[in-house]
Amino acid sequence: MTIAIAGMADSLLSDGVKVNKLWKGVIAVVGIMTTLVIYGLLQEKIMRVPYGSNKEFFKHSLFLVFCNRITTSAVSAATLVASKKALNPVAPVYKYCLISVSNILTTTCQYEALKYVSFPVQTLAKCAKMIPVMVWGTIIMQKRYKGMDYFLALLVTLGCSIFILFPAGSEISPYSRGRENTVWGVSLMLGYLGFDGFTSTFQDKLFKGYDMEIHNQIFYTTLCSCILSFTGLVLQGHLLPAIDFVFRHNDCLFDIALLSTVATASQFFISYTIRTFGALSFAAVMTTRQLVSIVLSCVWFAHPLSWEQWIGAVIVFGSLYARNLLKSTPSKLSTLRAYSKWSF
Repeated sequence: MTIAIAGMADSLLSDGVKVNKLWKGVIAVVGIMTTLVIYGLLQEKIMRVPYGSNKEFFKHSLFLVFCNRITTSAVSAATLVASKKALNPVAPVYKYCLISVSNILTTTCQYEALKYVSFPVQTLAKCAKMIPVMVWGTIIMQKRYKGMDYFLALLVTLGCSIFILFPAGSEISPYSRGRENTVWGVSLMLGYLGFDGFTSTFQDKLFKGYDMEIHNQIFYTTLCSCILSFTGLVLQGHLLPAIDFVFRHNDCLFDIALLSTVATASQFFISYTIRTFGALSFAAVMTTRQLVSIVLSCVWFAHPLSWEQWIGAVIVFGSLYARNLLKSTPSKLSTLRAYSKWSF
């Protein structure tokens, strides 16, 4: 009787642990998918859908960068204060600024590219960031990569190239008369990939060179970004027109506020997922999120896809899932650092 009761207790305890982990998994997946999918759809809506009866387009991408960074900076500062960790800079300030400049250029290219290419094209192109990251890693960190890494990176790049070069004929850019402006769009996406690769690599170098908390780097980098983006808006004369636009179009103001909120909230879910389930599970969720974002964008904004683009998408996501399964699982902390970049 005692053995039977003990067995039942162990079984209930085991079931409780499984249910608890299941709910944690649901929270992690729903949190990441919801925040980042909304983030992606809002990017496309703000940059490609006109506002008001006069059909005005919001053109000030640097203002979006400023709003995103000031929100993230405030939250990271609050996190440091609440956790009673030092607010003092750990590294020289100019190194934070270097990351900030690169990150601003990354995000600006990302938003500007939406004027010329659709969100599905941009999302697939982002998957090709493996190659610039490997190039910068070799130059800055003297890293060595395996042959399989290069092979999968080339496969992803091939799939992205097919997706970009064979658009459906009826896809229209709101900023040009006729089809998507592939030359400008690809140029901006190449800029995005290059700057993004440098940003993540130099961040990794700072983490390894200094005893630095994640939120410490986020706070000082986003603070520098706030100052730089605000200065850029003033020098370009875009600050007052951007403010005037959002006050004339309250729905745009709401979209920008929501964009900044979900971008910041996504950092919490990313941290939670990596710490709870590890890097491999997180990578699979992020790959699935990109696929869902593309499908929703095609449905929501009526983006047609050619059969060549479907083939390109299969190559890209097949390669990414294969990479997640084949690679050795990195440490949770290193992966968390790699994804704390505020540009998705």
